[in-house]
Amino acid sequence: MPATDGVKPSRRDQILDAAAELFARHGFHGVGIDDIGAAVGISGPALYRHFKSKDAMLGEMLTAISDRLLDGGLGRVAAAGDDAAAALRDLVRWHVDFALDDPALITVQIRNLANLTDPDRRRVRALQRRYVEVWVETIRRTAPEVDEPTARAAAHAVFGLINSTPHSAHLDRDQMASLLSGMALAALTGLPSTDLTPA
Repeated sequence: MPATDGVKPSRRDQILDAAAELFARHGFHGVGIDDIGAAVGISGPALYRHFKSKDAMLGEMLTAISDRLLDGGLGRVAAAGDDAAAALRDLVRWHVDFALDDPALITVQIRNLANLTDPDRRRVRALQRRYVEVWVETIRRTAPEVDEPTARAAAHAVFGLINSTPHSAHLDRDQMASLLSGMALAALTGLPSTDLTPA
């Protein structure tokens, strides 16, 4: 996972980053331990000092993605306080930034849920459900008359738009962020009585 504040990523994080790029490019089953080791300059068997298996690596990767999305989403909603429209704008921008900065992780998340072990899949699904509920609650705060199924469908539709970035990011990063944020908010303004004009 990407390092922050100029901190050099740990060897474990370097391995996860390399694995995410390879899984996104070649698929989980198209990548071997030796491929991942070569990408970080160590032997394949040396990876077992950090992860007990490729399955464990994928489980940690997808759990970390889901944790990061949920924590970031909760943080942005909390920071917006009582301003529901600002909270939704910040949620949209948070997800857009994540998708643009980590397209490999988005691709791996979309394609590889079925490759997780049962315990990891349950854990990731639980985190993803909580993240969706953050969106549902925020959407309904902007338009209380919108029922939960509609808000949930709208959230998933917006995720589909934003998560298309590995295939659709043909502009520079800032232009793409503005385009996606504007499109997502425009879609959400189609719900009854919302006023989410980008700030």
